Amino acid sequence: MSIVLKNGKVITQERIIDNGGIVLEDNKIKEIFQGEYTQRESDTQVIDVEGLYISPGFIDIHTHGGGGHDFMDGTTESIIEAAKSHMKYGTTSIIPTTTTGDRESLFNTFDNIRLVKESSYDGPNILGLHLEGPYFSYEQKGAQDPKYIKDPDPEEYLEILDYSNDIIRWTIAPERNGAMELGRLLNQRGIKPSIGHSNAVYEQVLEAFENGYKLLTHFYSGMSMVRRINAFRYPGVVESGYLIDDMYVEVIADGMHLPASLLKLIYKIKGPDRICLVTDSMRGAGMPDGEYVLGNIDTGQKVIVEDGVAKLPSRDAFAGSVATVDRLVRNMVNLVDVPLQEAVKMMTYNPAKVMGIESNKGSIAIDKDADIIVFDRDIKVSLVMVSGKILINNL
Repeated sequence: MSIVLKNGKVITQERIIDNGGIVLEDNKIKEIFQGEYTQRESDTQVIDVEGLYISPGFIDIHTHGGGGHDFMDGTTESIIEAAKSHMKYGTTSIIPTTTTGDRESLFNTFDNIRLVKESSYDGPNILGLHLEGPYFSYEQKGAQDPKYIKDPDPEEYLEILDYSNDIIRWTIAPERNGAMELGRLLNQRGIKPSIGHSNAVYEQVLEAFENGYKLLTHFYSGMSMVRRINAFRYPGVVESGYLIDDMYVEVIADGMHLPASLLKLIYKIKGPDRICLVTDSMRGAGMPDGEYVLGNIDTGQKVIVEDGVAKLPSRDAFAGSVATVDRLVRNMVNLVDVPLQEAVKMMTYNPAKVMGIESNKGSIAIDKDADIIVFDRDIKVSLVMVSGKILINNL
């Protein structure tokens, strides 16, 4: 059966089409139109969105959980519920992210992700796994457990890579011994290496970029800035992100990790084509304030959710966000004055391009996957469609 969404504002890569609509068939986008729709087939489901925005579904390439669940809790139920908790806010594709921890929890997560991907659950597309750590800088560890931090160990990472086919990105500090070799290996295997929790200087970041590291994980958070070494100033990872034009940056636009002034600076320098909005959310996303655990429910780090963000109990560092994707887009529009079309691009096409899936996802275009959402001017989502199937409809 074909599905038609009509009488909406269609957000494409090039423009916003007023009084527009789309035709969906066989899980793909088959037509984009403007004006009245004349029904052509009797079994077509026609939905009048009554002037709301029709948008590509949001793609979150960095999230640890939500709705009271973490992707490393150790059960398929936790993975499913964490993913589905983000769907009602417009997430149609998601990359579950691990934290630095013990081997047993990591491999258990591998097993459970595989089982969920092989099932037929009704939720966002699980694109694969993002490993965050353990090859990090002690100085920039943030909320990562320091007892697991180390240099890349070929024996260890080869075992990890051979065990799971679901790993599609890995965040690493490029100054660690062996990081260049690992980056090259990941690229050979079609896995995207990114830079994070790093105390590197510009020369190290540039070398990493040349060895396949094309993305900075949660820009500004857990990374070096200008500092003195033997009295001389050296640009850090943040400045490197600005200096290397083609480097993509993840931005947690929850309004807490970065103030509006820094969000404006990032947008001014990097522009709309090199920013990927991410939640970096933990289990407290979509939940009330209180005490939670980042990572595995039994072995993870205790955190406190208050003031719209997750913090370590010492309150000296953030510990992931409690953001949802709608909040990120809303903040870029309201706090940074980014045009809606560009803010949506940062949450759709740019993440898809970074992950190499832009030919199928990330924009409304003919023959792309029917991952579609509908929302109002405040980015309140009322319809979510994943792979041509309507999973949420509050129109």
